[in-house]
Amino acid sequence: MTFPNAQPVAPAAALLAAASLASAAPVNLRPLVEGLDRPVVVAHAGDGSGRLFIAQQGGEILVFDGTRLLPVPFLDLSSSVSSGSEQGLLGLAFHPNYETNGLFYVNLTDAAGDTQILRFTVSADANVADPGSVVPLLSVDQPFANHNGGQLVFGPDGKLWIGLGDGGSAGDPGNRAQSGSTLLGKILRIDVDQGVPYGIPLDNPFVADPAVRDEIWALGLRNPWRFSFDRLTGDLFIADVGQNAWEEVSFEPVTSGGGRNYGWRRMEGAHCFNPASNCDDGSLVLPILEYSHSLGCSITGGYRYRGAEMPERFGTYFFGDFCSGRIWGGIENVETGTWTSTELLDSDVLISTFGEDEQGELYVADLGGTLYRMHGETFCSVGGKTLEIANFSERSVAVEIEIWRKGSRIAEGSFVLPASSSPDYLTLSGGAPPGEYEVTCRFVQLD
Repeated sequence: MTFPNAQPVAPAAALLAAASLASAAPVNLRPLVEGLDRPVVVAHAGDGSGRLFIAQQGGEILVFDGTRLLPVPFLDLSSSVSSGSEQGLLGLAFHPNYETNGLFYVNLTDAAGDTQILRFTVSADANVADPGSVVPLLSVDQPFANHNGGQLVFGPDGKLWIGLGDGGSAGDPGNRAQSGSTLLGKILRIDVDQGVPYGIPLDNPFVADPAVRDEIWALGLRNPWRFSFDRLTGDLFIADVGQNAWEEVSFEPVTSGGGRNYGWRRMEGAHCFNPASNCDDGSLVLPILEYSHSLGCSITGGYRYRGAEMPERFGTYFFGDFCSGRIWGGIENVETGTWTSTELLDSDVLISTFGEDEQGELYVADLGGTLYRMHGETFCSVGGKTLEIANFSERSVAVEIEIWRKGSRIAEGSFVLPASSSPDYLTLSGGAPPGEYEVTCRFVQLD
């Protein structure tokens, strides 16, 4: 097999050792799907299909099957949503047992602008949902059009977690984020496998407190647009959009038990907001990371990386800014428990959301209409019958490639890829259907 820009190189022990690239390697974004209309969610179904489900703010959910965007939407809710500004179809989550029960959930604002959490079921066609299967779960009145939250995700505990903003306007005029009588400005945790239309987990932190709604897991949030669980540890990362000065990331260990107050509106990030001083009485949980509006204006939370294609980034928490297009990586000092962040990419992408596939690889959606796949200085992937490999670093890279099908190695080769911004492609021949190939690439950066 050959690549247009590749130079052959003899196999070497260093290649077989799969030496990693320098830990300071930046990240890059490769366009995967273009022509989308305001993508805001990228999710997988956990069913082994490798598909990505892309929710668009206007109400459509599309399917990317690994090689192409399917022409028929998985579900079209455009007639049911109020779309514009911060409203629309905002969240999508698949039941942990989706492969057998076909259930999935959406978070949207309806024609009146209120939040609705709805359940649907897939049809006999795996790529098309049944719109008539809708079951309403939760409705929340929204006093203003902004700060709707939108995140919807199943935690490692199998419960459904829901992010709701403070109800909007500016400065949380109703102080809703600090009030236990409203679901606004909170993260909720419900059990969709018990009760009608849902149950309250018995270990939710406020079930014994009549002054606080039972669904509430955490409070003091302004607009937790995106939060995620570490797929390895179960720890929770919450990116909360700030007011006029600070964007923040909060961390909740899997052992916390909930009930935390993340500060809003008393604090914006680690700084007093209302009141302007003496705001923290010791009961508030401060963020692990923050940045000022000199670097952006609206945080988009991502994921702690647990994939295999960027080994130098394993354990890094990725997040970005919608306005500036910057992407940072957060790293924990395990000895002190403190976090620091490094800017990894300054792009022109309107970062509406990050996505994670079944293997833990990451994606970034541009509200302008493009879905990108994230990778490091080198990239190697097979989609259908096309193998794509790239070297975006400033130095040449030696690579050894093995192509497998059904457990048997069918091809191998060694190359030197020069520094380049243009990927090389190889069409795999043979009678195997697209999707049956697997590829292993081992990179070594050359001096």
